[in-house]
Amino acid sequence: MNKAALEVLISVGAIRQVRIIADGFAVYIKITTQAGETSTVTTNKGGIKTWVTIDASAKWLKGLGVGRAQLEISRWLPGQRGMTF
Repeated sequence: MNKAALEVLISVGAIRQVRIIADGFAVYIKITTQAGETSTVTTNKGGIKTWVTIDASAKWLKGLGVGRAQLEISRWLPGQRGMTF
């Protein structure tokens, strides 16, 4: 689900749950709709949209009008850097 689709769902109140998931060095967002469908937020090119910090992802959501999100940090490794190839 890209940003444009998410904005539409937010505007019509079709979001049931928002989760910020910190996994290793990456932070990403999963959305569950009122219909029970779960999607990961993607870029316009279709890749998973990631953030380097939890607060950056929270600020992005806040900018879209989301006021509540669950935070999952069980697999988060603070300070870990991504591998570059």
